[in-house]
Amino acid sequence: MRWKLDRLRERFSGMFKPGPKEQRPRLCPACRALVGSTATKCHECGASLTYSLAAASRSLSGILPAEYPVTYVVMIVNFVLFAVTLMATVQATGEFSIFGGVDGSVLYRLGAMWPYDVIAGGQWWRLVMPIFLHGGLIHIFFNSWVLVDIGRQVEAVYGSPRFLFLYITTGIGGFVVSMAYSLVFEGGMRLAVGASASLLGMIGLMLAITQRRGGAYMQMIRGQLVKWIVYIGVLGLVIPGIDNAAHGGGLAVGYLFGRVFMDREPVSGPERKRAYLLGWIAGFIVVAAFGAVIARRIMEGS
Repeated sequence: MRWKLDRLRERFSGMFKPGPKEQRPRLCPACRALVGSTATKCHECGASLTYSLAAASRSLSGILPAEYPVTYVVMIVNFVLFAVTLMATVQATGEFSIFGGVDGSVLYRLGAMWPYDVIAGGQWWRLVMPIFLHGGLIHIFFNSWVLVDIGRQVEAVYGSPRFLFLYITTGIGGFVVSMAYSLVFEGGMRLAVGASASLLGMIGLMLAITQRRGGAYMQMIRGQLVKWIVYIGVLGLVIPGIDNAAHGGGLAVGYLFGRVFMDREPVSGPERKRAYLLGWIAGFIVVAAFGAVIARRIMEGS
């Protein structure tokens, strides 16, 4: 009877208290080496399994799309901000037209590039926020189409952390060139937005990759990229309002990065550490830029 009572008590206690969890070996998020279940540091590369950038990236990747996460998150942010600018335009003008342009004052308040505010006012975020802002439906549609096509290819080559770094820095480089051109030739009177500076940066990266690898297939891809560049340049000359300086700056910065960065995902522990560091730096810059815009809007009460 005592044995039966003990078994019955164990059965009921098991319903409310889970049994001991089986300990299994894990993979180091930095170098992918197999480590012990109780280890806190990788024996191969020395990365912390709990508090390193690699571990944080692994935790973050659990809530992002499995394939091309940065490409799709950037596109989602673009469309969310576009919806915000449309609603703000309706509020400012009293008119709604999804095919019409977004009001310039709305883009300015959300951080569009304006040279004098960057130089004289120290509003550095105006070199970051334009990467995610667009002036109309056709503008964002065309850029999203190019982003999905080229962004996924570049992210597959460089890996998500480095792709985020390259996307943001080429965009910043493009708007720096746009700002300089406007100050010299236009008196600083230019309001600029659009992801195309970063997208031209991605084309520049791929152009550098095709030159480095060589071969008939790479030559064919390079020919297609050159055609893209020519088409975009012609459109910039024909259609008013296109920021050719930002396009050229992004293209040049992307090409230079393509000559410096290895055109493959990081394979060793140190390479992965550097890649995660670059990705987190870019992410911090973006978050800081959004935070600066929100803080300024709160201070100005708009």
